[in-house]
Order: sequence, then structure tokens, then C-alpha cells
Amino acid sequence: MGLAPTFRTRMRRVPSVLPGFGITLGFALLYLGLLVLIPLAAVFWRASGLGAQEFFALATHPRTLAALKVSFGASLAAAAVNAVFGTLTAWVLVRYEFPGRRLLDAVVDLPFALPTAVAGIALTSLYAATGPFGALLAPLGIKVAYTWTGIMVALVFIGLPFVVRTVQPVLQDLERDQEEASASLGASRLHTLVRVVLPTLAPSLMTGFALAFARAVGEYGSVIFIAGNLPYRTEIAPLLIVIQLGEYNYAGATAIAVLMLIIAFVLLLVLNLLQAWGRRRLGGR
Repeated sequence: MGLAPTFRTRMRRVPSVLPGFGITLGFALLYLGLLVLIPLAAVFWRASGLGAQEFFALATHPRTLAALKVSFGASLAAAAVNAVFGTLTAWVLVRYEFPGRRLLDAVVDLPFALPTAVAGIALTSLYAATGPFGALLAPLGIKVAYTWTGIMVALVFIGLPFVVRTVQPVLQDLERDQEEASASLGASRLHTLVRVVLPTLAPSLMTGFALAFARAVGEYGSVIFIAGNLPYRTEIAPLLIVIQLGEYNYAGATAIAVLMLIIAFVLLLVLNLLQAWGRRRLGGR
């Protein structure tokens, strides 16, 4: 008899500011279904109109493979660049006080607000052979605009804020006690960075990398102006979809979209698994 009140106390629900689990789960599934699952299902359904043979022929067409290679290759490369320089930018914004720091912090978010077409035009005018930067690089034999390098420049521009904004809060919460303890034990700065700081930043860094990559894969407006759009060389997959739509080949456009969805899903799944592994490893230390 004496255990009954204790049992009832343990079974008492903890009050919450949100509705119950059933209601919130239902709203979450409804919201996810209307905005994500149903549109994606419609894409797969529309692509099924091609048939297996036509879908395979379109998927293995050299122009399609070249466009997918450009899109995903440049996106991975740009995300890797942003992972390095975005972390450095976040480090400077968090660890140092200097004139103009707040302005620099605000400028980081500029790619979020700037229309992608405006960004593409601006980057093209800067890096074209007659532009301020392009004219300086041309004598060195470096051509940026209308090349694969130009695509990377555009993707780095639109993806940088994702890495900065995911790493910055972790750096702000990161206490310096561990760094000071590592230094007091005789560790070098490089050793402290590799063994103390980077393992803590790894999950957020991986998240920023995945967000920058996902944003770059579907980018269109800022890339088409600087890419040159040469088939088999600088043509991106989203542009190939637009070309198919312009030819009223809706099934072909959705088929390419399905290919992009499948490849992007697999790559993001791998990144999420790596992120989860990093968190488990960090939690076990």
C-alpha cells in the first residue's frame, strides 16, 4: 500500500506548454506531408510515365551524366571550401574583438537576402575577363567566369553562411578551460586545435557542410550567369531540367529531378550517418 502513491506519482504526466504527443505528431506529419512528401511523390509519379527503358536511357545519357557530375562535384567541392573558411570566419567573429566586427557579422548573412540572379550577375561582372578581378587573373592564365571554377565561386558564395551560422553558436558556448588545460600540459596550438577544438566542432561542422552542399546542389540563379552553360562542360543539372521543360518534355524533366533527388538523398544520408557517428564518439570520450 505504501508503494501505490509513489507509483502514481511516477506515472503523473509532466505539464507542457505544447499540446499532447498525438496532436503535435499529427500536425508535424500533416505539415511534412503537404510541403515535402506529396510534392516529392508527385515528381516520382510523373517520372514513371517514361517507362523503365526510357528512364534508364535518359539517366545514362552522356549529357545527363555530365550535368550531374558538374552539379554534385562542384557542390561537394564548394561545401568543402566553405567548411574550412566558414569555420575560420566563425572563429574570428567569436574569439576576437575588432572594429567592424558587427558589420562583418551582418555581411555573412547577405547571401541569404540577396536574390540569386543578382549574385550571379555581380559575380560574372567581377570575374569576367573585362571585370576588376578577371582582368587581374587573366595575365596569369586563370579564367574564372564561364568555367567550372566560376561555378564553384558562385556556390561558395551562396553556401558560406550555412557553415558560419552552424559553427558560430558552438564556438560561443565552447569554454576555453579545455584549451588552457591542454596548453598547460605542454600541448602545441596545433595539437590543441586537432585534439580539443575540432572534435567538439565536428558535429556542427558536418551539419554546416551538409546544409551548404544541399543548398548548392539545387542552385540555379547565381550559377547560370557565370557558368557559361556549355553542354558536357559547364552545364548544371537544374539547367538541364529547365531545358527539358522548355521543350515540353515534362516526363524527362521530372526524370532528371528524380535522379538528383536519389543522389542527393544518398549523399545526405551518408553525411547524417557520419554526423551521428561523430556525436557518439564525442559523447563516449
